[in-house]
Amino acid sequence: MPKLLDEFSGYDFEELMVDVFRKLGYENPRVHKQGADEGRDIVMEERVDGQTRAVVVECKHRETVSRPVVQKLHSAVTTYDYDGPKRGMVVTSGRFTQPAREYARKVEQNGTGPGIQLIDGKKLREIADRIGLDLYNGRIEILCDQTLQPYEPTAGLDRPLLSAFEPIENLPRSQVEASSRTAEFVPMLRIVASVQATFETSVGVIHRVNETDQFVVRADRHGPTVPARAFQRLVSEHVGEAIQFDESTFERDFDTVEVGRFERTETEYNDWLVDRVRDAHTTTVHYTGGNNVDYSKECRPKQSDVQIRSVTPVYLPQVTQVVSLGEYDHPVEYAAAGAARETITSPARCVHCGEDAGGETYTHCANCGSINCTSHTKTERLEGTPICTGCAVTESFVWSTKYFYDEENLETFETAYEAMPVYRKPMENPPLVAGVVVALLTALLAAGFVFI
Repeated sequence: MPKLLDEFSGYDFEELMVDVFRKLGYENPRVHKQGADEGRDIVMEERVDGQTRAVVVECKHRETVSRPVVQKLHSAVTTYDYDGPKRGMVVTSGRFTQPAREYARKVEQNGTGPGIQLIDGKKLREIADRIGLDLYNGRIEILCDQTLQPYEPTAGLDRPLLSAFEPIENLPRSQVEASSRTAEFVPMLRIVASVQATFETSVGVIHRVNETDQFVVRADRHGPTVPARAFQRLVSEHVGEAIQFDESTFERDFDTVEVGRFERTETEYNDWLVDRVRDAHTTTVHYTGGNNVDYSKECRPKQSDVQIRSVTPVYLPQVTQVVSLGEYDHPVEYAAAGAARETITSPARCVHCGEDAGGETYTHCANCGSINCTSHTKTERLEGTPICTGCAVTESFVWSTKYFYDEENLETFETAYEAMPVYRKPMENPPLVAGVVVALLTALLAAGFVFI
């Protein structure tokens, strides 16, 4: 049988088993002590028939585990201070001797004290197959079969699209139809971590930390990173509403389905997060010593002060729907959790200047299909409807620029303009007419002309 986890130290093996037990559903698995071996490498809890039971674990990364190891753990479990039922477990990457197995069996049959479960390398490999653990390099592949919903089932995929285009003026609802739909399922982790640390000096305790924090981490090729608060909120508030991930189902709803990979191991994400938790809870404390001298001390939790209580993988759908209007494609991008969603890209954006200002009015140009801000939206002179500055044909009349859908409309208006009475033509430039009137009145007043 090949040697397991060749590169791992005993402590590395303990940390790996903490992740394994967490994946198996045990509550709050943590390394009990990093100093002298007291026979309690890992402690955790489990729920049995509605009751919480403590589990004390001894980890042995060696080829053979003999009877004294099992005896020592039995004693450690018996003396473990826990108000409730408890049991022991010995886990090894190798095998147990026959006397070790006999001792554990007698303890179990005796029934007068806590039982001892033995997990050898063979059983560990079976467990590894269930949770995606590669025992030969210590990697735990994060397996995820849960996703937030890319749309609200009762509303359908069209609801977010229609809502996004609703503020656009001059765009009939009937024209809002997706030409393509893409869903990218982004790997995310919701991690709950607790910190318990006490800092003492010669004058006693100067600082304590006892906090439980929740984190959301993006876990694909861009990770580990902390996403924007809006996306954190989507995951943390709606992870309890996650559904079974079934790629074939979503392929019926979307033209393209992309599923991101969890690019790192669970252990790597845990280590990354532990460092950030320690950073977040590092503070400088000022205190007065017994000699009445003021001191300052940086209080930084140790790695062992931080416990990863739970790691919940879930996919966050990022949906892109494209509406094709004339010469332009207008994408609508959002992250979704059922009815809840956070906009990434909105169609309320001017195609000419790229502005997406809050409170701005955006108008659809039926001539070319663009969406434009007020600065790039004009009124077509002949038909009196909106047109954008990008596609309009322009001509100046009475020093005023006029906008037309095409050369044909321009020529039609030029013919009408030529036929206009002379007194009507200046009205093509009302500001000019108003300026002339004001100037004339000012001149008459200056000349002493009196209006009656």
